Amino acid sequence: MNSIAPTTINKTENLKLNIGCGGRPLLGYVNIDQDSIDDMRKRYPETVFDDSLIIENHDIFNLPYPDESISEINADGLLEHLSFKEESKFLYEIKRVLMKGGVFKFSVPDFEEVCSIWLNAKDDWQGFYSDDIADIKENHWFGTYSYDYTNRWGYIVATYYGSQNGIGQYHKNCYSEGKILKMMKFLGFKDVTIQKFLWKGDRDPMISCMAIKSLQ
Repeated sequence: MNSIAPTTINKTENLKLNIGCGGRPLLGYVNIDQDSIDDMRKRYPETVFDDSLIIENHDIFNLPYPDESISEINADGLLEHLSFKEESKFLYEIKRVLMKGGVFKFSVPDFEEVCSIWLNAKDDWQGFYSDDIADIKENHWFGTYSYDYTNRWGYIVATYYGSQNGIGQYHKNCYSEGKILKMMKFLGFKDVTIQKFLWKGDRDPMISCMAIKSLQ
């Protein structure tokens, strides 16, 4: 990402980041993404984006913020897009800018649950991938025309490898509850809360994590 001037920091300000926001920017956060708000409006024409949203473009591995200057960081559906080397670079950068006692929240696909579902799904290949605009709108997903997980070679493949229908829409990493708990402990986070949910209420099994940066 090409960096632009960051939002001015007031030490008394409760500055929060929403990194890799995609089509889900949040009010009250500095939203960091490769797309501008105009790009988002073109990509998600059915979504209304408030004009007061703050959206900035920064290098997520070298954030333009001082050490321990951020009170909260949110990163939904981001970590699975990072390579093995990028994973540690990003998480150490999060630890650097987050205040002691600050909150780190993120969500990732539940790789363990998806593997279990895949093994019990039908081995019934239907067709090749298509990124034709009409097919994307019809939820083509390898000829299954569905978001369900009943076929090993349907939408579930995108949970493993990403939708692959645009820049950055590739998955390079995976997570389980056990990995997340050990990873947070290794990084010095405490009070880790894990929850499980379905993406958009009816799709990918996901894990959400909220952790507190240690005061030590």
